[in-house]
Amino acid sequence: MVRFFGFLVGLGFVGVLLISLISTISGYVSSPPVPTAEEEFHLHPKEVHFASDGPFGRFDKAQLQRGFQVYKEVCSACHSLNRVAFYHLEGLGYNEAQIKNIAASWPTEVPSVNPETGEPATRKALASDHFPSPYANETAARAANNNALPPDLSLMTKARHDGGAYVYSLLTGYRNQAGYKNEKGKELLKEFPAAKTAAGLHFNPYFANLNIAMPPPLASAGQVTYAEGNPAPTVDQMAKDVSAFLIWAAEPTMDRRKNVGLSVALFLLIGTVLAYMAYQNIWYSAKRKVAPVGVLDPENKAKRTRATRKASVKE
Repeated sequence: MVRFFGFLVGLGFVGVLLISLISTISGYVSSPPVPTAEEEFHLHPKEVHFASDGPFGRFDKAQLQRGFQVYKEVCSACHSLNRVAFYHLEGLGYNEAQIKNIAASWPTEVPSVNPETGEPATRKALASDHFPSPYANETAARAANNNALPPDLSLMTKARHDGGAYVYSLLTGYRNQAGYKNEKGKELLKEFPAAKTAAGLHFNPYFANLNIAMPPPLASAGQVTYAEGNPAPTVDQMAKDVSAFLIWAAEPTMDRRKNVGLSVALFLLIGTVLAYMAYQNIWYSAKRKVAPVGVLDPENKAKRTRATRKASVKE
């Protein structure tokens, strides 16, 4: 009787679940979710190649130095890089003297304490310091940016899908919203009039909700002056360079990690080949000999056979 009631209770649970599933499916079919402007007009990052892509890719130090220059002259006014220290710039090809000079001339000084009065103060950065934030705190950052908080860029290419391609697409993706159409030919403001970009925001289809508080940081070619022998500083080139620099900032030891990985893979490959050759030369022709015991022992089998014959004769 207890099992019967348990079966009925279980059957009731299954019935409720089936009713819920059927009602959910019927509701979805009869009243499908209304597409949003973000779903219809958001774009995936552009296809772009970086020298560090792939297991055999390595950082292009000349490009990283150009990207650092773009960050220093453009991005650092609003965005921090607090997980990177000045001495890490050695990975970009700068020597010790250059790094000390970069730290000492950095436009934002490092928070400190006056040793004589104990009052808060600032000092010039040292090579051992991390890049200082351009703002004293979050409140100051929001007050200077229409209540928007500029994110730290240290791990930006790790925190966003497609990393460097996302940063590059965002920097080069600002559009005029008026008359903007997607790949299907639909016009944004005709399909979604409420999606009009508000004052203080900027339309960018590569941003998650299409509207971003950051104005176009790379507005025109030549905004940053590159040294002789480098490519022309077009908006596209500057965006690629600073994206490559942020890929490096998120993982400065990538080249070393790839070198170690390839060395380990090569070691394992050679070890596997040597092990296989050793097997072929030493163990392949050796036959495995197993001594039979118990019922498989020939002597025991013979005794069992004789006993069986005697038993059959007596019968």
